[in-house]
Amino acid sequence: MDVLTTATSADEAARKARVAVLPVGSFEQHGEHLPLTTDTVIACLIAQRIAEDYDLFLLPPITVSCSHEHESFPGTVSVSATTLVAMIEDIRVSLRRSDITKLVLVNGHGGNYVLSNITQQANTDERCVVLFPGGGDMNRAREHVGAVTTSHEDMHAGELETSLLLHAHPNLVGESYRRADHQADDRPHLLTLGIEHYSPSGVIGRPSEATAAKGRAILDSLSTSFAEHLALIDAR
Repeated sequence: MDVLTTATSADEAARKARVAVLPVGSFEQHGEHLPLTTDTVIACLIAQRIAEDYDLFLLPPITVSCSHEHESFPGTVSVSATTLVAMIEDIRVSLRRSDITKLVLVNGHGGNYVLSNITQQANTDERCVVLFPGGGDMNRAREHVGAVTTSHEDMHAGELETSLLLHAHPNLVGESYRRADHQADDRPHLLTLGIEHYSPSGVIGRPSEATAAKGRAILDSLSTSFAEHLALIDAR
């Protein structure tokens, strides 16, 4: 599965999509067993799946976002929240020139809190932006696959993220995932102290529980959940 869309201008002219899908990833540490691009890969997996299933206009990903809580780890790169806001607004303006006024933000990084504000503000005049997946969508996916962890326990580089990459890009998963579990359920000062204070390895979760089958089932569940979100902005 490619990270970048391979559609041509002619393809999109024929599609005449009314809704665009923008994957928003990050470039940040994911322990020893997953690459810095993990969140971008996952955002693209979800975005590609829903774009294909619902015939939407798939955009290339934003690959660097707000990863400041990870910046004590080598390789992590961030942009400011204001830069991320500006990038998405510029994309929305450009899409409107093509008469595409609806946008789905597929967020692969939990630290992109500002995406919630973007979505809320955009929808004050009309329903035009969806932020996906939400917490409820991910919880349903966890139940669907029989995950052994909760979203709080499995915060970073854990069961779900590792499962998604084992399914779609197993070559990106290091064998150390089998022994990379780290528990840090009590992390009250995460925004102030960062991930390193709670996990020297950068992992919070149980990647040892990951399987490719779970990754495949997660995408199935999310695609089903997305229908409700799409109906809010694109009544057919």
